[in-house]
Amino acid sequence: MAAGGGGGVVKHILLARFKEEVTPERLDQLIRGYAALVDAVPSMKAFHWGTDVSIENMHQGFTHVFESTFESTEGVKEYIEHPAHVEFANVFLPLSEKVLIIDYKPTSVN
Repeated sequence: MAAGGGGGVVKHILLARFKEEVTPERLDQLIRGYAALVDAVPSMKAFHWGTDVSIENMHQGFTHVFESTFESTEGVKEYIEHPAHVEFANVFLPLSEKVLIIDYKPTSVN
């Protein structure tokens, strides 16, 4: 079941908990900035986000989820190195209390 190789769709998942001092207005600016990366980074094909709505209380303090879609692992690498992403990360990360990032290739069970 190993997902190897560079080709095929890759989902880039970022879980975040923001610092207490981040206002709702500032958070809205951050989310809009994150979404704008779709237009700035050619390898980034889609972006979705949301807040935790689970009743299981297993979020470990994470409040927001951000999902970006790429065509390949090479596309994720291009995104990470892209100047627009670097600039955004330098704003986003200092406002985050904690972050968890996972990249995966969606796999169906046949």
